[in-house]
Amino acid sequence: MKTHPRNLLARTVLAMAGALLISQAQAATLAERWTTLRAEQPKLGIRDAARTLRVSEAELLDTTVGATATRLKNTDHAPREIMRRALDLGKVMGLTRNENGVIEVTGVASRLAEAKQGDAGAKDAESEARQLNIAGGYLGGPIDLRFHFTEWKFAYAVVQPGKDGAVSRSLQFFDGGGNAVHKLYLKDETKVPVFDKLVADFRQPQQEGKLVIVPAVDKKPAKPDSAVDVKEFQLAWKEMTDVHQFNRIVSEFGLTREQALRLAPAGVVQKVMPQAVRTLLEQASAQQVPIMAFLGNGGVTQIYSGKINKVQEAGGFFNVLDPDFNLHLRDKAFKAGYVLQRAGVTSVEFYDNEGELVVTFFGVRERGKPQPQGWLDLAASLK
Repeated sequence: MKTHPRNLLARTVLAMAGALLISQAQAATLAERWTTLRAEQPKLGIRDAARTLRVSEAELLDTTVGATATRLKNTDHAPREIMRRALDLGKVMGLTRNENGVIEVTGVASRLAEAKQGDAGAKDAESEARQLNIAGGYLGGPIDLRFHFTEWKFAYAVVQPGKDGAVSRSLQFFDGGGNAVHKLYLKDETKVPVFDKLVADFRQPQQEGKLVIVPAVDKKPAKPDSAVDVKEFQLAWKEMTDVHQFNRIVSEFGLTREQALRLAPAGVVQKVMPQAVRTLLEQASAQQVPIMAFLGNGGVTQIYSGKINKVQEAGGFFNVLDPDFNLHLRDKAFKAGYVLQRAGVTSVEFYDNEGELVVTFFGVRERGKPQPQGWLDLAASLK
């Protein structure tokens, strides 16, 4: 028997209404579950709360839209333009994290000098792509960032009471999987009107609706060593003239980063114990050796340069706890560390149990000058 078109339309409308009610109920349930979890574990951070509730951090934060969070525009390079405008916020705290590390630096971001018309010269696809990852500053200075804006998918402004009772204002960015990419916290109360104006200018018209989260893609298995032209790879390593060429070489040979270290030329890589990260930080503090710490994820890398002082274990992390620099490393999840030389520069890298790079350290040096002996001695002492 055929269904009358009018009945079919009614059923369709009812089904859509039912789906909407279910979606709203699920959102309410998630918000309620988070409220319950916070009451049970008040010290639990949003990232761990999201993992406990089996959702992404962005989905969890989105339940507070209309209360403490505001959705910001995320199309037409909006995240890059938001970060460009954030240069007007003055003193901020930049926070970047990956699965087993967090870096937090407080200071005023540097600005790039405005290029004069015609200075850029001819534009090719590569130079234009580089320009898309520049937000008018953040190169050098306290808030030192290297952007990969193609990974920035969701943006929020968050205004909420802080732990000390003061109001916390932040800009928070997430990738397509809902994982936190970068967070920027306002530290200058005189800039609240600037923050509010930024939020008003970039506020997304659509504040409701379910986030479209992209499921994580399984990591590709490493290429078998037998399929690698090891001789050519080692030659390319030896011919590096700048440490920044390393990523390109690894990509060209289709290697994972840790695999590249294993197949490196003799004498340029030394494997060390995961616990060496503690020795590095403790000795850098005790000897006052300036270091550079690089910590990032798929969307951004954040860098700290300078001396460190207070180091200690706390909360399941090994930490640097200085007034304007915090580093938190879940080093019990580290698998190995490596001391390596690339283009005459010594660095130390630590990887977690999944083979992911967590943090990299260099010695602080002026461009074109030799590496400080204190840093070289410290790196050579690691076992």
